[in-house]
Amino acid sequence: MEIYQLELFLAVVGAGNLTMAAKDRGLSAGAVSQQLQKLSAEIGVVLMTKAGRGLVLTPEGEQFADRARHLLKEVDELRHSFGGDAELDTSPFHFATGATTLIHGLSRPLRALRRRYRQAEIRLTVANTEEMVEGLLKRRFDLALISLPVEDDRLNFTPLYEEELLLLRNSDKALSGWRVGSVKREDLNSEPFILYPPDSNMRQLIDQHFLSLGVTPRVSMEAADTEVILRMVEAGFGQSILPEYALRRSPRFFKAMRVEGARLFRRQALASLRSAYSRPLTHAIAKFLQASLR
Repeated sequence: MEIYQLELFLAVVGAGNLTMAAKDRGLSAGAVSQQLQKLSAEIGVVLMTKAGRGLVLTPEGEQFADRARHLLKEVDELRHSFGGDAELDTSPFHFATGATTLIHGLSRPLRALRRRYRQAEIRLTVANTEEMVEGLLKRRFDLALISLPVEDDRLNFTPLYEEELLLLRNSDKALSGWRVGSVKREDLNSEPFILYPPDSNMRQLIDQHFLSLGVTPRVSMEAADTEVILRMVEAGFGQSILPEYALRRSPRFFKAMRVEGARLFRRQALASLRSAYSRPLTHAIAKFLQASLR
């Protein structure tokens, strides 16, 4: 039994899907499946069974996963206790971020990061904040760039910057340049809204904003992807509220607006698992990105 096999096993458990876990690790699904079969054969029990398109743990698999997490935590702490030089760390480093932030804010910082830490095998995952928090807690990610608020005392947070959320309405003609108009709060109910799903922290932030305005929005559609919502607004399906950095392009078929006297911001932060034996490379990369993004 190898540490590598345990890490692959827990990656599949966290993803609930062998293909997704393999992609996250930069491996083929066949290679991961082969390692899991070897692990299962060595300990003499079936660890996972198929359920639809995914995999679920057997009762024995549940017990084994708990023991494996505990063991890897001990190994991780032991490794970091004697490996304090970030410059010499060549183990895979897993960084997660949202799609909008990656597209519109991380291109230059990530290029600089790869030049600065050439020895590090940096692997990137795109996910929403809820998935990133879960991945940090399950040790699938070393560091994640998330949207606050997130309340979990098992995590460390490094504040980065604030980003304004703006109201979008369809425009019949293509617009260029950048101008933010204004709208009265009583006018917000004139069109249906296309918003993020209710269980996302972005939606919770927007819902709190509506509550503070005394507005009950008429939600006609929901989508998890910012670009999808943006295209739907441009096509005339309704209005929405989206991060500013995703909107600064020309030409565009939408108008950006602020509610009079009530601006809305989201806070971005780096998150990592709180530990007495934190990985030096995690601290170094967090510090590097904090300086780059500020």
